[in-house]
Amino acid sequence: MPRKLLKFLIIFENKSLLYFPGQFLTGRVLLELQDDTPTLGLHFHVVGEGVVRAGTARQERTYDKENYIDFRMKLLGDTDQGPTVLSPGIHSFPFKLGLPTGLPSTFLGRYGWIQYYCKAALRETNGLIHKNHQVFIVMNPIDLNLEKPILAQPFKCEVEHKLGVACVGGGTVKCRVALDRGGYVPGESIIITAYISNHSSVSIKRTKASLTETIEYHARGKIIQTEKRALAVLVRGKIRPGDKDEWQGDSLYVPPLPPTNLRGCHLIKISYDVFFVIEPKSLEKEIKVQLPIVLATYPFRSNANGSDITHTWPEAVLKPDTHYPSTLPIFRPWLHEKTEST
Repeated sequence: MPRKLLKFLIIFENKSLLYFPGQFLTGRVLLELQDDTPTLGLHFHVVGEGVVRAGTARQERTYDKENYIDFRMKLLGDTDQGPTVLSPGIHSFPFKLGLPTGLPSTFLGRYGWIQYYCKAALRETNGLIHKNHQVFIVMNPIDLNLEKPILAQPFKCEVEHKLGVACVGGGTVKCRVALDRGGYVPGESIIITAYISNHSSVSIKRTKASLTETIEYHARGKIIQTEKRALAVLVRGKIRPGDKDEWQGDSLYVPPLPPTNLRGCHLIKISYDVFFVIEPKSLEKEIKVQLPIVLATYPFRSNANGSDITHTWPEAVLKPDTHYPSTLPIFRPWLHEKTEST
């Protein structure tokens, strides 16, 4: 009867598969054998990598890569002692590795990704090699309480723009926009206030506020692809010539998202902005106000006035007991929707 490998598993002690930089990655490789199995070794490899890849089958692909973890160890076998015979039954081989500090968070994008995984290979004396792998997730948290204090302050912007032709009744549109602060975490809401006065002869078709994600993919020192995606949108209606409109406490919800800038990664840059857009009728160019914000992991413990914020960890923030799949993680539902790319 031929030998049979009944089980070959990589099991982490942390069932959620979620780790922070600086923590220990601990677990075991579990084998279950049906018969005596002569082996040359059990090899274990921990990998952390960032990859950017762009192009199609008809175009030359642009590729770049950086490594964050490349750790190899032998859990079984010594070349000086020859083959090791594993008896029938269950065998467990523990491993422990301290994760480096400064690792970027796990990320999956259209043109690149950051992923972490372990690989195990059992080599038999007859040349047969059994392989398995297991993904784990790294989160490099950003704490808003440790960032620049200005992020806790209201963020304001004011613009004035001319519409129409001056000799035939042209005029200006004035706009003041403010966010309640400059830093947020998933699960929170961005509070928007705005005042628009239309002193021109051109009607304004609508005003719009959108939370936008921009992802830049770098390879060989150049930006090779850019994605822009509206994550949440608010719209208000028409403003006639001579009229005004006011946004009072309208809010954009922040969905689960990777933090700003994937610290530790030099190939993929993520930024978030709130765009406030005024769309005139006719052929007039739209007026766009850009307000950059920071998305973090841990929220402010107090607001700009020093008073405590009632919630300290919104439900949408990834928690240590969150369940993740064992395959490539962090899938975002809108990833395959139509995007703007350059």
